[in-house]
Amino acid sequence: MSTIAVAPLTIVDADTLITAAHRAAEATGVTVSVTVLDAGGNLLAFRRDDRAVLISGETSTRKAYTALQLDAPTADLVDAVQPGGLFHTLPTALDRPLLFIAGGVPIRRDGRLIGAIGVGGGAPEQDHAFATSAVESLA
Repeated sequence: MSTIAVAPLTIVDADTLITAAHRAAEATGVTVSVTVLDAGGNLLAFRRDDRAVLISGETSTRKAYTALQLDAPTADLVDAVQPGGLFHTLPTALDRPLLFIAGGVPIRRDGRLIGAIGVGGGAPEQDHAFATSAVESLA
């Protein structure tokens, strides 16, 4: 049995992600907070612009955690938590609350999950676009 090594998410990667997300947000006049988690759900990097509302930091972290735990963009999970949805009771079943609002995106390298980014501060669709743009900057 062979094992294929995949490079983990590094602090340099995290800096690239945060810079890309902030640039995308600034280009549209939006102030955001950005959180990057490694594959184990540990905080690798965080940035909150002084002009961003304080809650945007918690929001970005919970979006990243949700994307990592469920290995899917949070924008794709909104319907799953509605009554009758697949994850209707999941947010209360975990130790750390999840957040099903667009802006959390898993990060993959060579097809493997290596972390997640969360962006908070703009409208959900904007946060999703900023996070997606940042992940694309790693390619």
